[in-house]
Amino acid sequence: MTVRTCLPWPDKRLRTKAEDVTEITDDIRTIWDDMIDTMEAMPGVGLAAPQIGVMLRLAVVDGSTERGKAVRLANPEILHSSIELREHEEASPNLPGVSATVKRPRAVTVRFLNEEGMVDRRDFVGIEATSVQHQIDHLNGRMYFDRLSKVKRDMLLRKARKQT
Repeated sequence: MTVRTCLPWPDKRLRTKAEDVTEITDDIRTIWDDMIDTMEAMPGVGLAAPQIGVMLRLAVVDGSTERGKAVRLANPEILHSSIELREHEEASPNLPGVSATVKRPRAVTVRFLNEEGMVDRRDFVGIEATSVQHQIDHLNGRMYFDRLSKVKRDMLLRKARKQT
């Protein structure tokens, strides 16, 4: 089990778009394994590679109640989003101690490279839809609080600074 350290906000890598993965190798699988170990140790329902300083478009998501069912995604891309929105309290290990309610589509269809290097597509609903969208934001150099109004975002960041 390898738990990696999450980058502390405001590390500039958290604002940098991650690079595409060209092929699924044993090194990529090891990174995914480490990401799952790190996600489980938090505990969380998802993690993107840039959060641990790996600037590749890799993410893991596991919203199952029994755990151990993580979906491994490389180069995830949202193809369709539901019109219906869902509110969920979101947070990040990169900025511990604060969270905010974010509205995102309740369901999304995502295309990605799977563990075998094959193009796959999957529908995510509820907590997993929220998580996969949150991870894709990380891959694009965005944080969940970027989806808040300026006033709410400033309040959240002030609160986070006070806790450090």
